[in-house]
Amino acid sequence: MLQIQVIRQDPSLIKERLAVKHFADSGLVDEIVSLDEERKKLQLESDNTLAKVNSASKEIGQLMAKGQKEEAEKRKQEVAAFKTALQPIADQLAATEKLLHDKMVLLPNLPSSKVPAGKTPADNVVVREGGAIPVLPEGSVPHWDLIKKYDIVDFETGAKLTGSGFPLYKGKGAKLQRALVQYFLDFNTAAGYTEYLPPLMVNEASAYGTGQLPDKEGQMYYMPADNFYMIPTSEVPVTNIYRDTMLKETELPVKMTAFSPCFRREAGSFGADVRGLNRVHQFDKVEIVQLTRPDKSEEAHDAMVAHVEQLLQTLELPYRILALCGGDMSFASALTYDFEVYSAAQQKWLEVSSVSNFEAYQTNRMKIRFKDSDGKTKLAHSLNGSSLALPRIVACLLENNQTAEGVKLPAVLQPYFGASLIN
Repeated sequence: MLQIQVIRQDPSLIKERLAVKHFADSGLVDEIVSLDEERKKLQLESDNTLAKVNSASKEIGQLMAKGQKEEAEKRKQEVAAFKTALQPIADQLAATEKLLHDKMVLLPNLPSSKVPAGKTPADNVVVREGGAIPVLPEGSVPHWDLIKKYDIVDFETGAKLTGSGFPLYKGKGAKLQRALVQYFLDFNTAAGYTEYLPPLMVNEASAYGTGQLPDKEGQMYYMPADNFYMIPTSEVPVTNIYRDTMLKETELPVKMTAFSPCFRREAGSFGADVRGLNRVHQFDKVEIVQLTRPDKSEEAHDAMVAHVEQLLQTLELPYRILALCGGDMSFASALTYDFEVYSAAQQKWLEVSSVSNFEAYQTNRMKIRFKDSDGKTKLAHSLNGSSLALPRIVACLLENNQTAEGVKLPAVLQPYFGASLIN
């Protein structure tokens, strides 16, 4: 959530920055400023009335001590009148504050000045590329054929157990999942991230804190009996660990990593892009999250991008990094870099990671603060990235490394998998 003082400082600039994200309702900014003016007036009226109550109450005691009971009684009647007048002001103030809050959460985060102009994924800017795109041997096939050939993922039984988009990993497929998760966690913890194993369900406050609510409720699986949401990513519970926390400046940066299954309804998804492991409703992912000082968040963001890039290099996968344009960014992000790996069999790029800086947008919602060296309370900045999401990594590992003998795994995975080939 944007800070009201930031909005009030220059409403025109806020509208200009939101236009980069193609946010249509610019009038909402004016409405918020007007509501805050009303809130301030009501707050002043409430404070003045309460001051009169306190002053008159203090005077009552003084008059009673002097034996001036008649004057004291008059002051009591004045206090009663002030209190009667105070209640509707308090009710109106509370209603205005709620309406102001409800309007403010409808504003997305402001995009960074580094965000490219554009409206669709076609307008994203390639920052750099790495790795060599393999030339596949004759007769190579996409991963959905390879998983049948080696009997490592069973979509049909998964659909029987739950529904379409819930794959059942088996045998070497399950072992590959476990190997990847362990390797990713080891890679992250070696870089100073503390490992967590979070709950797979969160309450409404947690989903609100990271910006899934009220923006993405339609994409999450919801359990109305308990008002819980299945997590779309471990970013949600992990970042909320520090909700309503006052950190010491010396505790920053906080670096966290977590493995979890992730659950997404993917409503509206269809076509070739959802075939096989390209898009599923349940998948495993390892996440990295940082909380930093505001003056260090840009540096932390660059370091997280470099971290994910190095991880992909160790997997020997061809990749590219894209700066997302304003129209393709998430609701809560200020700046996002996407990582895509090249699927040689499908001859297309597949997204495997987003590394985002949310600046103070999430931490303002969650009240994650710290005291600086001058004793001033400030909001921390939050960042997160996939490190990595498994389905499309598995798809590309299978497709790009297929040989006549089997799928050859990259050297870093072989000790975790216990073999060099899937055959």
